Amino acid sequence: MDVLFEFQENLLRPVTNDFRRYLHKQINWGQRMVGIKGPRGAGKTTLMLQHLKYDLGLPSNALYITADHTWFYNHTLLETANDWYKQGGKILFIDEVHKYANWSVELKNIYDGLPDMKVIFSASSALDIYRGEADLSRRVVSYLLAGLSFREYLLFTSEISFDAVSIDDIISDHRKLSRMITDGFRPLPAFQKYLQVGYLPIIVEGEDSYLLKLNQVINTIVDTDLAYIAGYNTGTATKIKKLLGVISESVPFKPNIAALSRKLDLSRDSVYQYIYQLKDARLLNTLSSEGKGVSTLQKPDKIFLENTNLAFALKEKPDMGNIRETFVLNQLLNTGMQASSPSEGDFAINGLTIEVGGKNKNASQVKHLDNYLIAADDIEIGNGNKVPIWLFGFLY
Repeated sequence: MDVLFEFQENLLRPVTNDFRRYLHKQINWGQRMVGIKGPRGAGKTTLMLQHLKYDLGLPSNALYITADHTWFYNHTLLETANDWYKQGGKILFIDEVHKYANWSVELKNIYDGLPDMKVIFSASSALDIYRGEADLSRRVVSYLLAGLSFREYLLFTSEISFDAVSIDDIISDHRKLSRMITDGFRPLPAFQKYLQVGYLPIIVEGEDSYLLKLNQVINTIVDTDLAYIAGYNTGTATKIKKLLGVISESVPFKPNIAALSRKLDLSRDSVYQYIYQLKDARLLNTLSSEGKGVSTLQKPDKIFLENTNLAFALKEKPDMGNIRETFVLNQLLNTGMQASSPSEGDFAINGLTIEVGGKNKNASQVKHLDNYLIAADDIEIGNGNKVPIWLFGFLY
């Protein structure tokens, strides 16, 4: 296993403790089996390596491996875990587990057969841990690592630190919060940059190459991750990309499934299936009316790109109104809130209606409602029910 130890050391060497993702504090690292899902580039690998290096202190009984290592050309996960256990191993980190064909069966066998072994694994967002070949639902505690919030982006790129706020804080104290944040700091230029190139930590590799790398991420998700998980072939992947392109041209997209199936030469059921697989892969977000089901054969009312950076990667000049709505929905969902499409306004969460717009947006469409907010762009401090849109980027 020397090759695995050497691989681990090479990866750990450059890992620093300068910046921790929000999810680190939320994970119960003491569980016997922890699953961390999330989009490519969100920082899942770094999260695990930081825990191994700084929280655990590189103990001799912990090992990091990645499921796409050449080691697994001739060895199985179960065999590797058994060998590590015989050498005194107690903790096993497994990165990119979705790239291993029998991941669920062998994780179950490791859990059941090695009761002293703790397993922490990462996987693509599209991996459905609860519908694997073996039942892991009673064994694994699963977490989702989203892309950077605006608050995290400021800390990551500029070392500007603020605490996260809740939606209740925004409703009751948005003026106070905005004044505190803007005391000596102008958020609007940084916010515009975040909308374009700030969602994934790969921004640290350079702003100029960010959108190019994001396009590579999109291709890898469709060509590789979904191919592993959903059994896509090259022809299917091409149609998936065309579907993503069609949606990106007119988000928020109000789907006409029949028209899409004709345009892409796909069955209606296939279109539904691909939309929800792209949602699971964190390339799309869907919005349905309150109380409407979320079955894979249920047409959503609207489809959004998962984050605003995708719009700039897929379209030369995306519409700013769409960008604003995409941002607000993204931040709400990443916080774990359930959003729906109201009859009036843009989004509804827990009885609160949110209308999104520019700095001149007024409450004419929602002022008759009991509980509403206007999320307005290009303002630093709001008034009454009008809240600066960038403040939603402080929810996590």
